[in-house]
Amino acid sequence: MSIRSIVTSNFEKTAAEQNVKLAPLTDDLKLLDTGLNSLSFAMIVVRMEESVGFDPFDEPEKIVVPVTFGDFVKLYESRAG
Repeated sequence: MSIRSIVTSNFEKTAAEQNVKLAPLTDDLKLLDTGLNSLSFAMIVVRMEESVGFDPFDEPEKIVVPVTFGDFVKLYESRAG
C-alpha cells in the first residue's frame, strides 16, 4: 500500500469516527479546510506512526509544517524508506 493510500485511509477513518464531513482530499486542499480539528490530526499522526512505523514530527529541527494535504503526504513520503 502506498503512503498516499495510507494517509487517505487514515483521514477518512478519522473523519468517519468523528462524524465529520471530510472535504475531497486533493493535494492543494488546506489542512484547515478538511473539516478535521486538532484532535483529529493528533489521531491521524498516531495512526500513521502505527501504519508506517515512524513519526516525522519527531525530528522538529528538520520538519516543514504541512499546510496542505499534499504537503502532509509528501512529509511522510520523504521520510519513508
